[in-house]
Amino acid sequence: ASQQLVGVVGLEVHAQINSNTKLFSGSPVRFSAPPNSLVSFFDASLPGTLPMLNRRCVEAAVMTGLALNCTINKKSYFDRKHYFYADLPAGYQITQQRKPIAVDGVLTYSYFGEKKRSQMIRKSVQIKQIQLEQDSGKSLHDDDRSQTLIDLNRAVGLMELVMEPEMKSGEEAAAAIRELQLILQALGTCQGNMSGQLRVDANVSVHRPGEPLGIRTEVKNINSIRYLARAIYEIQRQIDAVQSGRAVQNETRAYDSKSVPMREKEGLQDYFMPEPNLPALIVYEDNASLPTGIDPSQAVVVQKIKDRLPELPGVKRDRLVQTYGILPEHSFTLVNEDGLMEYFETLMKTTQREPRKVIGWVTNELLGHLKQRDMSVSQPISPAHLAELLKLQETGRISSSAAKQVFQEMWRSGGKTAWQIVQEQELGLVHDSAQLHSICQKVVDSHPDEVHAVRNGNKKVLNKLIGLVQKETKGRADPVLVKEILQ
Repeated sequence: ASQQLVGVVGLEVHAQINSNTKLFSGSPVRFSAPPNSLVSFFDASLPGTLPMLNRRCVEAAVMTGLALNCTINKKSYFDRKHYFYADLPAGYQITQQRKPIAVDGVLTYSYFGEKKRSQMIRKSVQIKQIQLEQDSGKSLHDDDRSQTLIDLNRAVGLMELVMEPEMKSGEEAAAAIRELQLILQALGTCQGNMSGQLRVDANVSVHRPGEPLGIRTEVKNINSIRYLARAIYEIQRQIDAVQSGRAVQNETRAYDSKSVPMREKEGLQDYFMPEPNLPALIVYEDNASLPTGIDPSQAVVVQKIKDRLPELPGVKRDRLVQTYGILPEHSFTLVNEDGLMEYFETLMKTTQREPRKVIGWVTNELLGHLKQRDMSVSQPISPAHLAELLKLQETGRISSSAAKQVFQEMWRSGGKTAWQIVQEQELGLVHDSAQLHSICQKVVDSHPDEVHAVRNGNKKVLNKLIGLVQKETKGRADPVLVKEILQ
């Protein structure tokens, strides 16, 4: 009983497949189209209509499975999952329960440790399966008229990714979903935004190490990564319940800044049967394994999809670390922030400065400004303009503090070059040795105690004198020259 209770999290992710048409009909898929404007007879479940499988959706599921190191089942089956709800006019959903298209994968993800922010923790979670299924419609509750309206436009193709209950915290779950988002976006199989294309349900339970897993609750429809990290506060709610002797109910909860009960789990009423209107889904390893008479352009061939796999986020990070010698956490920031990696690589082509000096400008100054204003990377300082600023600093035309001042002004002015700002605001370093000589002389004359200390061998005091010269010149004196003159 003295042993600490630990949380366990398993995720189920519904990813909307990036496809022009639906999974089982030719209806177009278009975000925010007028309600029920993209609905075929099959989508409306009119009697006698039959499903026709969309090949693009199958290829998307295979590609996603390959990127997550899954085994692709050469033969998979469709099932009907029966439940009666207004947004499911057929009374069942077509899914893949018994034998899905992809199984036994792994998702590797990283996140920063809580104690040391710079320390990256690398973990992986097993992917139990990826299955194809048809989304239900969307219920729009009209409280004023006490009615529910149904929009069947949304009944599009989904990939459901089921992760094993192996994660221990909200931070881990959030990091895993962020990585999955990046992978799906790199593949182009799902746009991956959580305002509709990616829906996450979290199964949460608590137990004492060495004992069986506790009773789980399901927190449904978490629609942002920040909320996912918080929604698993459900762990804390269960720990408090168990410690005070209350039982955890097997229920479905909704997330609304804390979890609130929705309904008890359906349990055995979730009823599956094989889908009678769809044959087994067959995919082929390569062209050589295609039976005679089958058109290669109409078949799903795993090897062809493998050959089309793009560079995945993990590979990008490793390449950035190897190519530029930057720290792993910097590569993480570059890849995770939309467009930042491309910005950095373009900048590296136009500057001679070493990557480790450039990376701070991109991940601190640029990203900091973007985050403050909630802006995208494309604006407003181009890599060429930043490269010019870095060159001015590198060649000693401006000091590092002036460079930051110029950067802020470039941000504000929108379009002015670094050199224009340096000239307008007189921020360039003073290299005139005669001018600097007289300022140094003035400082030396008015600080006899410090001069005495330096002559007696206390070299540290020299820095104080350099600081006083910089104060006189508003930080614009060339520090190398000032040190020489003072010495």
